Amino acid sequence: MNDKPNIQDIRVLLIDDEETLVEYLSKRLLREGFTVKASFSGEEAIEVASNDDFDVAVVDLKMPGMDGVETQKRLKKIQPFLQSIVLTGHGTLDSALESGKHDAFKYLLKPIEYENLVETIREAYETKVQLQNAKFREEVENIYRSGLGARGIKKAMNKVRKIYGID
Repeated sequence: MNDKPNIQDIRVLLIDDEETLVEYLSKRLLREGFTVKASFSGEEAIEVASNDDFDVAVVDLKMPGMDGVETQKRLKKIQPFLQSIVLTGHGTLDSALESGKHDAFKYLLKPIEYENLVETIREAYETKVQLQNAKFREEVENIYRSGLGARGIKKAMNKVRKIYGID
């Protein structure tokens, strides 16, 4: 069995005000088979994430307007299982700690080695799937313990499946 996730299943949101970097990474990731959406500001990323689901966000820390930490916070509110990889050329211990408080999956410094980024995206995706599946199992347990009849359980299960994107 292949232990690496299928790249075609991984939806990545790239967020960085350096347009040439975002375009370069987008093209490489798309060519490899990832589903990629690029945004050039935190505000734009929030708007995009309000309309589409993503597995992993690669977030620049220093951007004009909404910075990477605030972007992470807001993305988590919209998509609780989304994993954020912080990518920055302005790495400091304080910014890493602040990002970590908001559940950054990993903190990477620019310039990033492409293969390292791809591997980190895969790891973040696996973490997202594990968290989502654990929450789904918890919800299922709660439904069965709730005392609903068979029809109520079926209805609740369909709702939970839809929420977690499980067919």
